[in-house]
Amino acid sequence: MKKHVVKWLTIFVPFLIGIGIIYYQFNTLSSEEIIKIKISFEKANYYYILLSLVIACLGYWSRAYRWKFALNHLGYQTKFYNNFFTVCVSYLVNLTVPRSGEISRAALLKKYENVPFDKAFGTIVAERIVDLLIFFLFVIIGFVSQFDKIYQFLLSQNVSLQALSMAALVGLIMFFVFVLIWIYAEWKIILKLKQKMSGLIEGITTVYKMKDKWNYIFHSFFIWFSYFVMFYVSVFALPETTKISFDIVIMGFIFGSLAVGFSNGGLGAYPFSIALIFSLYGITKDVGTAFGWLVWTSQTILAILLGLISYVLLPLLNRNK
Repeated sequence: MKKHVVKWLTIFVPFLIGIGIIYYQFNTLSSEEIIKIKISFEKANYYYILLSLVIACLGYWSRAYRWKFALNHLGYQTKFYNNFFTVCVSYLVNLTVPRSGEISRAALLKKYENVPFDKAFGTIVAERIVDLLIFFLFVIIGFVSQFDKIYQFLLSQNVSLQALSMAALVGLIMFFVFVLIWIYAEWKIILKLKQKMSGLIEGITTVYKMKDKWNYIFHSFFIWFSYFVMFYVSVFALPETTKISFDIVIMGFIFGSLAVGFSNGGLGAYPFSIALIFSLYGITKDVGTAFGWLVWTSQTILAILLGLISYVLLPLLNRNK
């Protein structure tokens, strides 16, 4: 009973957060602004939206192709179409419970390629670590180039730089304490966790040991490059956003990426964060909201279509398994 409650909570809590954000966002818009948003959708140049979806597909392909290097290092020669389709299904599943797609991806690979779940999941965790590091590069570039703008915004929200620095310091100390406990502690619970996570750790360390690590790193950067270009191309879909500067684009991309994990696939949170960031640069609320919903809707439809097609094709192409 408890497991079922937790399961439904992990689905509905992020969903309700997303619905709450949508309600708040549109409740703060005037009737005139809502009409302007509708007009923006009508006059949008959907050629650029379609182009962004093609670029997004390249990111899907590259993620599936990158995965094979880690799996090959562990001794598993998987079929590319299985890698690709499981990646597509994982994007679909992430729309229900944030980050649950990684679990389904490893489970599907075990089912169709007989790769142990813990090892497959370990390679996925390794991917997430690498992806996080690359995303931090975007964050550093964005925040360094826009430090004055961000600092003034934080001051307007009564958030001091000293408070942020203190929070970061506490977080860093806690992280190092955890690492030290993990490495040196002889507690039974730690030893038991290490034993259970042996396959997971093997998957994570593949990045450092694999023969094709440079190909792996190339695809890691290409994935994020495709994400960014996908976002940048979408800027040309609306007349009001075609001439926005690079610094606005990169800040929108950063905060939009952060918002994806805040609710089911960024439901509500993604358009809201885009509108908020764009407003700091003088872009009207209706334009920022329309752009955010345009990008989020198109990418969500793509994830649903590819995920459903992949879910159907996987058992058909693996009938002999």
